[in-house]
Amino acid sequence: MRIGQMTEVYKPVINGVTNFISLHKRTLESWGHKVFVFTLGEEDYEDDELYIIRSPAIPLSDTGYHLSFRFSHRARKKIKTMDVLHVHHPFISGRQAISMGKRYDIPVIYTNHTRYHLQARYYVPFIPEEFSRAFLEAYLPNFTAQCDLVVVPSRGVKRALQELGVTCNIEVIPNGVDVAQFQHPAAPLSKAVLGLPAHALVAITVGRLGPEKNLAFLLRAFTHIAAEVPDLHLVVIGSGPEEEYLNEMVHLLGLAARVHLVGEVPYEQIPNWLAMADFFAFASVSESHPLVVLEAMAAGLPVLGIPCPGVEDTVVDGVNGLLSSEDKEMFAARLCRLAREPELRARLSAGARETRDQYDIRRTSTTLLAHYERLVEERARRRVENHDE
Repeated sequence: MRIGQMTEVYKPVINGVTNFISLHKRTLESWGHKVFVFTLGEEDYEDDELYIIRSPAIPLSDTGYHLSFRFSHRARKKIKTMDVLHVHHPFISGRQAISMGKRYDIPVIYTNHTRYHLQARYYVPFIPEEFSRAFLEAYLPNFTAQCDLVVVPSRGVKRALQELGVTCNIEVIPNGVDVAQFQHPAAPLSKAVLGLPAHALVAITVGRLGPEKNLAFLLRAFTHIAAEVPDLHLVVIGSGPEEEYLNEMVHLLGLAARVHLVGEVPYEQIPNWLAMADFFAFASVSESHPLVVLEAMAAGLPVLGIPCPGVEDTVVDGVNGLLSSEDKEMFAARLCRLAREPELRARLSAGARETRDQYDIRRTSTTLLAHYERLVEERARRRVENHDE
């Protein structure tokens, strides 16, 4: 099968969407399918995988996203040869997918990875939230109605789409990760890498250092218990627009010896860093189904998170992690429990290991592939019926 993945951002940008597309592509290719990625910008980037087709576009500041009104002639020529189109953004690539799907009779699947009105709150704060929500309420129901299948990674995102007026059938298919890579890291790191003794406790978090990740809240919660749990350290992996601000905050709070902002780490090295940690702390409330939480569980780490779509669908309080409201004192109390109660950590770690297999990329890709095949067969049957008439 020839499968077109259409996205407005891809490597070298590393985020949940690009990681998912790359993993899904690799998995499908291992099963003998040919997978193309159609994306915008970064034309000089040297791809380390086959069938990445980039169209010229204007960069939108340092977001990693690009602006264009359509894919290139080369891309469109290749798109029309696909058996199915799987689009990961509803705007530029989404409109192109709908247009070409109709023109060449190709089924279109759309996965809603992002809670767009929350992203707008952080990155275009000068636009009132009521305006961005009104735009999505006008746009998304019409767009999704033209897709052959709409997929979301969590029940919470399904509810969010329905609240925006989407009435078509929505399939919940979780994101997937390479469980084996995190279960058996190639070169696990010890705490000594950071100059820490073996008895030190490490809470770790991974993600873009942007306002939507709520890292300032995490630092304030950590400050609340720093003196109470002197052996606890916080490791923050990632880079982004708030990196300088967070570094300054760490020093102002007197946490320079306890909070380690290690910067961006190559994705393939993340399993090695997770191996040094005792648990995973995640404060974001703007997620749809964060891959970093799934990766932490694949590594056997208990997860402390705040209920929001994707997190509350994955973290079961008292089973594979702990949940806290977005309250500094309550979140700090949960941090303290995970640091001071080894029996609790061991029980939650066992729960995380029991949870991880349902998020294996091979499982989620199998489900998506079955939908691809069903839609292609339905389209072929319809062509035959129309021809017979």
